[in-house]
Amino acid sequence: MFLLTSVLVAVVCLLTVWIFKNADGGTQRRKGEPRARAEARPWVDEDLKDSTDVHQEEEDADEWQVSEEEVEHIPFSHTRYPEKEMLKRSQEFYELLNKRRSVRFISKEQVPVEVIDNVIKAAGTAPSGAHTEPWTFVVVKDPDVKHKIREIVEEEEEINYLKRMGPQWVSDLKKLRTNWIKEYLDTAPVLILIFKRVHGFAANGKKKIHYYNEISVSIACGILLAALQNAGLVTVTTTPLNCGPRLRVLLKRPANEKLLILLPVGYPSQEAMVPDLTRKPLDQIMVTV
Repeated sequence: MFLLTSVLVAVVCLLTVWIFKNADGGTQRRKGEPRARAEARPWVDEDLKDSTDVHQEEEDADEWQVSEEEVEHIPFSHTRYPEKEMLKRSQEFYELLNKRRSVRFISKEQVPVEVIDNVIKAAGTAPSGAHTEPWTFVVVKDPDVKHKIREIVEEEEEINYLKRMGPQWVSDLKKLRTNWIKEYLDTAPVLILIFKRVHGFAANGKKKIHYYNEISVSIACGILLAALQNAGLVTVTTTPLNCGPRLRVLLKRPANEKLLILLPVGYPSQEAMVPDLTRKPLDQIMVTV
C-alpha cells in the first residue's frame, strides 16, 4: 500500500512539473511575440503594411464586391522595329535613364502644368493586378501646404535619424550628405505624393479588392521616374518613414489610401551637386540561364 501511494505521488509530481513547464513555455512564446515585432526592420513603415490578402479573413465577406464584369477584347496594335532601329532605341533609352540622378537641390522655377499632367498619365499606363489601377497621384503646388508637408516630414525624420533608423542606416547615408532637413520640400515647384489604394469601392459601395497593390504602384512610380527624366526634370525618391498617416490627413485622402513615395519635382538649381556614384555593370545584375 505504501509503495502504491509513493508511485501515485511520483506520478502526480511528474504531471505537475509537466503542466507548469508547458504553461511557462506558452507564456514564453507569448512574451516572445512582442519582441519579434519590436525587432522588425525599422525601414518597413507600419503604415505601408499591405492588407490585401485575397481571402480577407478579417473582413465580412458581404462587404466585398464579386466581380463579374465583361470587357471587350480588341486586336492588339503593335509597332515592330527593324533590329538596327531596336538596338538604337534601346541604347538611347538606356543612356537617357543612366543620366538620372537623385537631386536634392531643386530650383523654385515653375514647371509647365501640361508636363506634370503628361508624366502622371504615363505613370498611369502601368500594369496592375486585375487592372484595378490602385494609385492616386496627389500634386501639391500650394506653398503653404508644401511647407506643412515639410514640417511633418522633418519632425518625423529627425526622430528617424536619432532613434528609429539605427547607427548602420545613418552611417550608410553619410556618403549622400543627407539628413532630416528637407529644404527641397519648400523650393520644389511641385510635390507629387503617390498613394496606394489598399482596396477600392464598386458602384454599389462594396469594397473592391486591389490585388498586388503595392507592387502595381511601385511599377507606376518607376515609369513616373523615367517620364520625369525624359521631360528634363529632376527629383529624389523619398519614403517618409512614419509620416504617412499625418500626410494623408493633411491632404484629405481616405483611409483606404497609404502613402508610398513622395517626389519633389522641378529643375535642378544652379548649385546642384550629386555624389559621384557608379552603377553595377551588367554582369553583376543579370543572369542568363
